[in-house]
Amino acid sequence: MRIFPCLAAAALLVPGAASASSMVIGSGLARMCYDAAEAERATPGTLDACNRALGEEPLSFDDQVATYVNRGIIRARMNDFAGALSDYDHAIRLDPDQPEAYLNKGALVLKTQDDWRQARDLFDAAIERHTRRPELAYFGRAITNEMAGDLAGAMADYQKASDLAPNWEQPRQELARFSLRKRG
Repeated sequence: MRIFPCLAAAALLVPGAASASSMVIGSGLARMCYDAAEAERATPGTLDACNRALGEEPLSFDDQVATYVNRGIIRARMNDFAGALSDYDHAIRLDPDQPEAYLNKGALVLKTQDDWRQARDLFDAAIERHTRRPELAYFGRAITNEMAGDLAGAMADYQKASDLAPNWEQPRQELARFSLRKRG
C-alpha cells in the first residue's frame, strides 16, 4: 500500500493548503519520510530519512515509488525544486500510473516554470489515475484553464474542487470572482 502526501501540490499552489503524500505502511525510515511529508515537516533530518530509506531499506516496489514522491514533497518544501522534479519523474518512470507524482509535479511545474500547458497535462494525468486528492487536481487544472483563457473550464473545475472538498474555502473564493450573464 502506498502513502502519498497529495497535499503538497495544493501547498505549492495555494499558501496554507496541504500536500499530497504517498502512504508507506510499516515502520522505519520510509514511514518517517511519509510522516514528514504528510505533516509538512521539511528539514535536513527528514530529507536524510528519505535518502536513507531509499539507499538502505529493503522497500517494496510500492513503498519505493511512494518514498520518491514523499522525498519530492520534502525537497519542494525546502525549495530544492530541481530535486523535487527529479524525484517525481523517477516515481513516474518506476510507476507510470502513480497519480500523486503527477499531481505534485503539476503543482511544482505551475509554481516554478509557469508552464500551464504542461501543468494541465499533469493534473489531467492525476485525475485519470484517480489521485487520492482529486480536489487538488481539479483546483490546479482550474488555474491552468484560467491561464489558458478557458474561463468556462476554469469555473467548472473550481466548482468540482469545491464539490469534492466542501470545507475548503479557496475554490469557493475563486468561484466568487466569476459571474454569469445572459447574452442578449
